[in-house]
Amino acid sequence: MARLLRKPSGVSGHVHALTPEAAGWGYVGFDLWRLAPGETAQGRLEGREAILVLVEGRAEVTAGGERIGEMGDRLDVFDRTPPHCLYVPPGADWRADATTPCTLALCTAPSPGGRPVQRLGPEGIALEERGAGTNTRYINNIAMEGRDVADSLLVTEVFTPAGHWSSYPPHRHDEDDFPRITYLEETYYHRLNPGDGFGVQRVFTDDLDLDETMAVADHDLVLVPRGHHPCAAPYGVEMYYLNVMAGPRRAWRFQTHPAYERLLA
Repeated sequence: MARLLRKPSGVSGHVHALTPEAAGWGYVGFDLWRLAPGETAQGRLEGREAILVLVEGRAEVTAGGERIGEMGDRLDVFDRTPPHCLYVPPGADWRADATTPCTLALCTAPSPGGRPVQRLGPEGIALEERGAGTNTRYINNIAMEGRDVADSLLVTEVFTPAGHWSSYPPHRHDEDDFPRITYLEETYYHRLNPGDGFGVQRVFTDDLDLDETMAVADHDLVLVPRGHHPCAAPYGVEMYYLNVMAGPRRAWRFQTHPAYERLLA
């Protein structure tokens, strides 16, 4: 089994470079750049679609030979404003030149191609409240099932207030049995406020064949190949995460852990 907790390779540059092969699965890829003004991230993927997410900062972006212009107006991710995002189809070159300190995520999954380069946000993204009590969190749905903007990718942002739980009650999406449940691999890119705090994430199956509990730091990446995957923000620490999901069907259907179904009533 691949390591579930992935630390960034440094504090600047291309700090995460997760391929499906490196993860030990078949669909999700994730890259992250932390750029200073004037620095560049660029790439081209064959057979894989991508969604660029300006997590923080601004950059001049081109894709598929088209000058998109400067993207990004959220200089602090914890402002909770909708992110600037761009869909890039397979085979299209893309480039981002940072104009401010910039954190850029590249979310990828298999695609047959055929869609155009398309801006996905901030237009069309509105912050939504989910849950109740200390399970309340706030969602920016970038490319979930309700938006027909990708072939495989499901992408969302979640803001979890200090002292709250998230991705809770525990749930899983690790079987291909639509419409009861779908198989979706998933990554969590974590941010914390303050940045020297920590959060907690557990990944576990019903039979506990997989059972890992991780203390996550700012900019850590967690892989969820199967099982339930709740996380928690301690008192005094806000948590953000960017989720990327993909599988054989672009649909999010999950099963809640039997011991926690009472919380859904």
